Amino acid sequence: MSTFKVKAYGAESNTADLQEMNIERREITSNDVEIEILYCGVCHSDLHTARNDWGGSMYPVVPGHEIVGRVTKVGNDVSKFKVGDLAAVGCLVDSCGHCDSCKDDLEQYCLNGFTGTYNGPDKHIGGHTFGGYSQKVVVDQHFVLSVPENLDLAAVAPLLCAGITTWSPLRHWNVGPNSKVAVVGLGGLGHMAIKLAKGLGAEVTLFSRTPGKTNDAKQLGADHVIISTDDSQMEDVKGKFDIIIDTVPYEHDINPYMQTLSLNGTLVLVGFVGEFQHAEVSTRPMIFQRRSVAGSLIGGIAETQELLDFCGKHNIVSDIELIKMQDINKAYERMLKSDVKYRFVIDMQSL
Repeated sequence: MSTFKVKAYGAESNTADLQEMNIERREITSNDVEIEILYCGVCHSDLHTARNDWGGSMYPVVPGHEIVGRVTKVGNDVSKFKVGDLAAVGCLVDSCGHCDSCKDDLEQYCLNGFTGTYNGPDKHIGGHTFGGYSQKVVVDQHFVLSVPENLDLAAVAPLLCAGITTWSPLRHWNVGPNSKVAVVGLGGLGHMAIKLAKGLGAEVTLFSRTPGKTNDAKQLGADHVIISTDDSQMEDVKGKFDIIIDTVPYEHDINPYMQTLSLNGTLVLVGFVGEFQHAEVSTRPMIFQRRSVAGSLIGGIAETQELLDFCGKHNIVSDIELIKMQDINKAYERMLKSDVKYRFVIDMQSL
């Protein structure tokens, strides 16, 4: 298969800074869309993969799965896009297409394993996939999304991961105007959970350990803020919430939050990937009030398009800080300190 070279930013090892490099992209096939990347969001997964925190990283790593750009070429069989269209690519660029999950538009749960936008197997040219920290990307039309023209393109980028990660559980658990939703953690995921739950008409509460986030949360749309270390405040919301979206990315005690769920309520973990080594979970609040602990992973292509259309209608985007590609290593260090409100986005013209 023919290929062409593009500039990218990636890491050659888990201890190396990201730096400029050249990578190969495939020439378009009949079903492909070529996109000039205008903006790419920066996700914690980018950092974890670049540094091999989860194991299995293949080098060189070119991260980036929150991609927004314009179509520059389309294959002969492409019907959804034309040259000049705005387009986006999220965390997925392929799946088997025929398992039960894929048939149900749940490609993120592909029973044969989805292909990630980066660090996944590249069935076209061999090796592994490279992400959006690059000039262009070539993706099968099924995995390309349409972007509403009225939205700030840079601020759209984090919707492709932070947005869909919180939208999917809100939709799956049927959040609407009569719902009482709580969000744990106010970062990239948490701020989107608040905006989207509020957009769906829910009453929204933020759980925070620090009182200093109250004003920020309310500006984002939260109706209430509960300081989770304050026993009296936690007592006041016992049995209140239909769903809790837990966005905290590290091991933590979920037992106090379980008491705040209503009958049949569900706490959904979307931030922490791994095993709870030191925090034991009590089954008592689950058994006696039929409460659940669940998990949720990004979203399928149809659901992600639904999110983008919803955001276009309600003018919802992420709160971002725009950076140059050359500042990505500094951004990673700041991200480790939670020193961003609430998502970095790279202006790819700087590359």
